[in-house]
Amino acid sequence: MNSAHRPNILHIFVDQMRFDCIGALGNPYLRTPALDRLVQRGTAFTSAYSPCPVCIPARCSMIYGQYPHNTGCYENSTMPVDGRESLMDALSGAGYRTHGIGKCHFSPDSAALRGFQTRETQEELPNHRDHDDYLQFLASDGYRHVTDPHGVRGGMYYIPQVSPIAQQHHPTQWIGDRALEFVSASERRDQPWYLYAGFIHPHPPFSPPAPWHKLYGVDEVPVPFVPHQYEQLLTYVNRAQNRYKYRDQGTDLNLVRLIRAYYYACISFIDYQVGRLLDALEQAGTLDTTLVVFASDHGEYLGDFSCFGKRGMHDVSARVPLIASLPGVFPSNSRCEQPVSLVDLAPTLIAAAGGDPGATGSHRLDGLPLQQIAAGEGERDAVYAQLAYTRQMDGTNPDGFVPDTSISEDERAAGSLYMAVTRKFKYIYSASDRIEFLFDRRLDPLESRNRAHSPNFRHHTVKMRTLMMDHLRAGGETAGLDGDQWKEFPRREVPADPDYGLLIQDQPWADTRIPGYSR
Repeated sequence: MNSAHRPNILHIFVDQMRFDCIGALGNPYLRTPALDRLVQRGTAFTSAYSPCPVCIPARCSMIYGQYPHNTGCYENSTMPVDGRESLMDALSGAGYRTHGIGKCHFSPDSAALRGFQTRETQEELPNHRDHDDYLQFLASDGYRHVTDPHGVRGGMYYIPQVSPIAQQHHPTQWIGDRALEFVSASERRDQPWYLYAGFIHPHPPFSPPAPWHKLYGVDEVPVPFVPHQYEQLLTYVNRAQNRYKYRDQGTDLNLVRLIRAYYYACISFIDYQVGRLLDALEQAGTLDTTLVVFASDHGEYLGDFSCFGKRGMHDVSARVPLIASLPGVFPSNSRCEQPVSLVDLAPTLIAAAGGDPGATGSHRLDGLPLQQIAAGEGERDAVYAQLAYTRQMDGTNPDGFVPDTSISEDERAAGSLYMAVTRKFKYIYSASDRIEFLFDRRLDPLESRNRAHSPNFRHHTVKMRTLMMDHLRAGGETAGLDGDQWKEFPRREVPADPDYGLLIQDQPWADTRIPGYSR
């Protein structure tokens, strides 16, 4: 394909944004004029799912176009180090100028390029100020004293905070500024470009800058959805996350409403950056020749089911926003209900660049191009997810990285959550609880009733279980299977001691010791 006919690609990726947080897609509380504009211009995939609802494996599956059983990344652990080609490698090979800005969350080397030709880094927990472009920017602009530019973590993880950084220097604004600079410079090049703009927000801590923290009042946001007998809808992972993030010792509804208000403010501030980028492309006359993709790695419970965080397979955690806009390719103001996955982004962008959407130079891709799905040509049985929650609650891996080499296949299976989603049903199995879940997506979109063992739904449970197991067998992920049933492993429980398993997480580069006072 001639480069003149290939679109530029703007890939906007946010962290921990729920699927239901865009005004034009049904949220009357949130103000998202830029994302609403993107929805009007393109196709919203309203049943998009993360292949693993936590940061690193979701991103790993996205850039390699493979499910976790093919990447080997099931948690916040190591991405492949075998030299396989990424989405960015494929685009570079197709003649694109590729650049990454912001959060990539690559591991084990957070500064790696993994196919990008160049990067500008902004990560949550860099090891050193000199290893992070954003921290260097702050230091040069008078913010060297700030120890928590993304918000105070640990015990403050879910305490809403006004950012210590002014709006013009805020992490979210910096991503927008740097992305605008790249787009402006690229307009002078005779070469198609791929820009990845990775925002850390709305990942907690929820710390919007002033005056954005005043955008939503506690009386303007919805209260959490906590269905009758919600405890029966939870898994070990949900309970462990609540403990880990200091959210299992009672509920203050006013605090939860403020959490939601600040979360919404973080999203609206990202929306403002999206609007700046769309305006710049429009003013340059290239908006109609740029493929714009907006998505998130996973969602956030926000108190729904009396839970906080991610890693669960409920829609509020595992389902993500996904919008694609390119006139003539993605129908405008369209909704596609066919289940899709982040593994579909690699074949989508490679196809847009004129490459083979079925493979990179090193491996086959598990996803399908969204162009085909939007056109009704990409039918499949289901999309899938797997999370292996092998984290110990004894403080041995407090910062989220689990060494892969220390985990056996049986240990991975024993800590796994599995999910399969079709148009009508969602099936989940938690090995840590030995529990199956079946949600009817049409009768019960809020997932308030587990129908896995209801008399009129048992045959659906068997069918969905078979789909899930066939997917695992096809990928060689069989340690959790026992014939056509799940292998049983010991149940896991969160210790009763309220201090057991709490997250202690400080910025590695910041010296917070106080002589004569610190222990």
